Amino acid sequence: MLPPPPCPLCPFTAASLTGLKATVLLLLVLLIKARLQIRFFSALGVLLLLLQTVAVLAAGGLAGTALLAALASGWIGRRAPQA
Repeated sequence: MLPPPPCPLCPFTAASLTGLKATVLLLLVLLIKARLQIRFFSALGVLLLLLQTVAVLAAGGLAGTALLAALASGWIGRRAPQA
């Protein structure tokens, strides 16, 4: 028995439709994965930015404290005796 001739109004075969469905499903999974990665790395980026900000503020505070300690102890600001 011969298979029926392909219908001109429906050019897709069952195999091509299954392939298209699998491709769409794969693309949806990749899209969801990408959105999850964007959210995760965005949160990671915010955490790293906060850590960097805290580190810069701490370093600035330490430098300021060291400067004040040096001024208070007389290491900075001494004048040479004038002749």
